[in-house]
Amino acid sequence: MKKIALALSIIFIILTFAGVAYVLYNRGQVNAGYAVVPMVFSLTFTSYYRNKK
Repeated sequence: MKKIALALSIIFIILTFAGVAYVLYNRGQVNAGYAVVPMVFSLTFTSYYRNKK
């Protein structure tokens, strides 16, 4: 389960940066949730991984 949490954390980190790029590409006219929601999941899986370590 620890490796799955790490893999999901990395995937959501990549999605966070993709969301940031999308928001910046649209000059902030789209919702910032495209970047924030994956970041929350990334932080959740990262903290789960660190607690299981």
